[in-house]
Amino acid sequence: MDKHVTILGGGPAGLAVAYFAQKNRLPFSLFEASDRLGGSSITLRRGEFLFDSGAHRFHDRAPEITAELRQLLGEDLREIFVPSQIYSRGRFFDFPLSPLNLILKMGPKTFFKAGLDFLRAKAKARGPLEDFERFARSTYGNTIAERFLLNYSEKLWGADSRHLSPRIAGNRMKGLNLKTFLTEAFWGRRAKTGHLDGSFYYPRKRGIGLIFEKLGEFCENETIFKKSEISKIFHDQGRIQAVEINGKSSVRTDRVVSSLPLTVMLERLSPPPPADVLKSARTLQYRSLVLSALFLNRTSITSNATVYFPDREFLFTRIYEPRNRDSSLSPAGKTSLVAEIPCQFGDSVWAMEDDQLIDQSSALLMKIGWIQREDILGSCVYRIPYAYPILEAAHEEHLDRIRAFLGGFSNLWISGRNAKFQYSHIHDQLISGKEIVKAILTEEKYRVL
Repeated sequence: MDKHVTILGGGPAGLAVAYFAQKNRLPFSLFEASDRLGGSSITLRRGEFLFDSGAHRFHDRAPEITAELRQLLGEDLREIFVPSQIYSRGRFFDFPLSPLNLILKMGPKTFFKAGLDFLRAKAKARGPLEDFERFARSTYGNTIAERFLLNYSEKLWGADSRHLSPRIAGNRMKGLNLKTFLTEAFWGRRAKTGHLDGSFYYPRKRGIGLIFEKLGEFCENETIFKKSEISKIFHDQGRIQAVEINGKSSVRTDRVVSSLPLTVMLERLSPPPPADVLKSARTLQYRSLVLSALFLNRTSITSNATVYFPDREFLFTRIYEPRNRDSSLSPAGKTSLVAEIPCQFGDSVWAMEDDQLIDQSSALLMKIGWIQREDILGSCVYRIPYAYPILEAAHEEHLDRIRAFLGGFSNLWISGRNAKFQYSHIHDQLISGKEIVKAILTEEKYRVL
């Protein structure tokens, strides 16, 4: 099986490896535990309504990857221009935050206070910022951090912002820097900067899941095995030797790419990793999501791709309206709203009855005047375990220990958000898949994590 690749998991990361392996005529087998491909990036159908398993979008961050998807999807991949906003205290704010929009919505007095906080934070910024709270306050000032960032992050990740890594910020707030702050504050609309990110690519007619359906279709069907859970990963002498499928059959391996959640992958190794590695793995946690979808007898609710809710009174962290990405996702004259409710696997929110979740989320939307009860045609609840790795400030020490251990396997590559334990996007998974296949073909060592 020279240079045969065994891919563990059929989510975006695993499918990306399979796609580039197929393009390069590199033999592979992909094993996916569920009965469908796409992992947590799928499109669900309920009657005539379709909605994605999250507010997914594809950004044009790597031209060669965008070109791949254009070739794969053709006219079914199109660029759309739909902004996102933050809803706080009854008002909509641009997202990412814009200084000009802040002064218009917060009022001059609050904006002036926020501006002073912002400038003081810039003047005082010194040394490394080891947790998200200090990062947020130092980067954006107390007023903006407290109103828009700290509450939202603690709701999303389920942890005190003092315990979260600054890396959770990503580049979402890139527009709120000193230059844009001063430019927009003093010159207003005449000099409004173009940092707002309302442009992204999205498939026509079948939702984000179409991308991963097409990736799967491009690969030979006989090399993709669904309903095939990886129950054990056998290793010896620094190599992954075989994988066990569904607790029954064993398949020998040459090269292995794992996109399984990092903690799951480590716990299924046989023999088990050293005790200190397992201990580190068990400190890592993942956030789960419950989606509460409402199908509505309304033509439209908002003009946004996504609306973020930082205020603690809201159970959910963000809501998206699928038809704003593509009108075919709702029947003519109808629309839908999908609320994302973060939780921990097995907690009270995860275990809540579907009707109770729908009642709570719809009551909040009625309270702010978005919908009325008679608008609701139907509803659906969908649960997603392992939605995000929780990036805590202290987790790097544990990841270093795990990296050192996994780096000892000469035929193992790791890819994907949950496998690498880092927040990433669709284009990142595709880039990683391309790089891994290149590394295997050229016998180049690829960094495990």
